[in-house]
Amino acid sequence: MDDQLPQLRTVNVIRYVTPLREGGSLPAIAEADDEFLYVLKFRGAGQGVKALIAELIGGEIARALGLKIPEIVFANLDAAFGRTEPDEEIQDLLKASVGLNLAIHFLSGAITFDPAVTTLDAKLASQIVWLDCLLTNVDRTPRNTNMLIWHKELWLIDHGAALYFHHSWQNWEEQAKRPFVQVKDHVLLPLASELETVDREFKAILTPELIKGIVGIVPEEWLIKDSESETAEELREIYIQFLLTRMASSDIFIKEAQHARESRI
Repeated sequence: MDDQLPQLRTVNVIRYVTPLREGGSLPAIAEADDEFLYVLKFRGAGQGVKALIAELIGGEIARALGLKIPEIVFANLDAAFGRTEPDEEIQDLLKASVGLNLAIHFLSGAITFDPAVTTLDAKLASQIVWLDCLLTNVDRTPRNTNMLIWHKELWLIDHGAALYFHHSWQNWEEQAKRPFVQVKDHVLLPLASELETVDREFKAILTPELIKGIVGIVPEEWLIKDSESETAEELREIYIQFLLTRMASSDIFIKEAQHARESRI
């Protein structure tokens, strides 16, 4: 793989520290064999591997665009892991997640972004809104911003709800060209006054080669897990074409965002 394209490390989970019960899929803080703590996202959780795929693709696209994302790694979970876990729900989750999972570096001491406390400049707000319109990320609202302040900088987390088209593969071409109507609820929309400038800059960065490289690191076993007939490469190509089509039609989601912003300010 080209040195400019993303490459993920693989770690082995050695200790389950604590569940993060604010998440419906019961992610957890866990320690890996590199002695770092991670937020572990389980393949056996509610949305399964598709949430992991969205997390990986969304996070690495954000990183490529220069936004701050904690390191994402592949995390192996051994069959023997969690046998002594007393909580039956957690034990069932661990059993269902044996194999390759996804983990995000834990930002110790980070605090949740609060728009009433921290004001972002228009350019950064526009970049994040544009990203979430591209990814169809419904999960960046005032109720749940999925942004952290760590060392006085803004970090983006949790893209597992993005790319929701892959929960039903029908009409993905049509879905790629749809406006992102949920942008009306985006926590940063009132500040996003530079979407057209960001659109030009970000589309120059997200070349077809870069998109292919990011989608290319999604494990084949994740792609085919819920597939009835498509091969891993066929599904990989759908993700690539969805993103490229969405970028080519970005004026649709930009106009939707601008209209929603005018209605809120």
